[in-house]
Amino acid sequence: MIERIVLTIIIAFLWLFLFIFQNYMSTFWAILFLCGFMSLYCIYMQIALKHQKIKLKKKPEELNWSYKPFVSVMIPAHNEQDVIEKTVENILAMDYEKFEVVLIDDRSEDNTAEKLKELEQKYDKVKAIIRDKDAFPGKSAVLNEALPQTKGEAILVFDADARVKPDFLTKLVPHLEKDSVGAVQARKVIINREENFLTRCQDNEYALDTHFQVGRNSIKGAVELRGNGELIKKEALLDINGWNNYTITDDLDMSTRLHIKGWDIRFCADVCVYEEAVVRFIPLLKQRRRWVEGSIRRYLEHFWGVLFSKDMSLRVSIDMIAYITEFILPFWMISEICFQAFKYVKESPNCIMSSLLVSVIVCGFFTIGLLYSVRRYNHLSRLQSVIQAVETGVFLCCVWFPIVVFIVFKIIFFKKTMDWGKTQHGVTKIVENKPDNESENTQEQDKQTV
Repeated sequence: MIERIVLTIIIAFLWLFLFIFQNYMSTFWAILFLCGFMSLYCIYMQIALKHQKIKLKKKPEELNWSYKPFVSVMIPAHNEQDVIEKTVENILAMDYEKFEVVLIDDRSEDNTAEKLKELEQKYDKVKAIIRDKDAFPGKSAVLNEALPQTKGEAILVFDADARVKPDFLTKLVPHLEKDSVGAVQARKVIINREENFLTRCQDNEYALDTHFQVGRNSIKGAVELRGNGELIKKEALLDINGWNNYTITDDLDMSTRLHIKGWDIRFCADVCVYEEAVVRFIPLLKQRRRWVEGSIRRYLEHFWGVLFSKDMSLRVSIDMIAYITEFILPFWMISEICFQAFKYVKESPNCIMSSLLVSVIVCGFFTIGLLYSVRRYNHLSRLQSVIQAVETGVFLCCVWFPIVVFIVFKIIFFKKTMDWGKTQHGVTKIVENKPDNESENTQEQDKQTV
């Protein structure tokens, strides 16, 4: 109920603002303010990133490579019989010395539970936990139930389709060593990028997310966990009472609660975890619907904590509030266009062209970000970078904007449901050994069966 009330108040103020702005002020200044704010914030991140690079070039970051806590690798599995064995074999090949693998079957309806038991018998480092069929559903509940049975000082969470290089933990763990750091997120990369148009756009979207995460990391802002390849101190986990069973995006909810408690989250762009992209449109919509709904709901649920936390730094607070505009902006733009279109139909004075211009400018802003990101992280040619930045920008507008509007109305008018919209794994062929090194990270992938 509190989420519904808070969101209704926010939307009411947004519409009031639009009404006042349209009737008493020039839309030109709205365009100028919007573009100026977005540009200044991005320039600020870019300057911070450049400064960080110059600083590291003069004095490289000193990591404590002797810091080697025992790590519990947790892998929740729900109907993952097709991929789980290869995933476990891949993870056991890590060259880190001190770790265990905890496999948790979450009420699977296939042979996943039997597979986990076989893997437990086969490998000394593997422990299998089989949940009761009537256990509380959801990834958070799975992880909370298994946490007391782990031995690690740090917890590494993987999805059932994850693939990593042998040095994954060796390179990631030192970034967790500082007392203020509660978690570290590895860079996520799509492993079946060339499967089709959707998988290519998702990989480019991940590149854009990497760009933003690197920028937020450079200003020590509100870096977020991404569910797959997240390494968390058990001390930090216990401080926030573990995962939230009543969220549909455990990673985003945990990120917010860690920041509210004053824990720092770091992003490590040179350590990659590879995962499958969704290959069909309807399952992709279900996945993105869950991501958007979970992200908006966590901000609503922790609204007061984000605004008034005594432990969270001002820098993190500002960064987090700026990031919330990612969800306010689509609703604002669509509302603005609808208002102006209504006036246009009524033949009243309107600014429909200015509103459309705002939309074009905002889309262009994100397209420029995509252009930089796919060029920087996916190493495409200039021509291919432009083509894929444009097509991915269109993809994002067509997917994210309608979903945001739908979720806003869903939260306000409908009862909350715990619909996780599970992503199906094992429907495509994936690479076992895709290089981490950026200079080797080409787009041609030799495929082999999972």
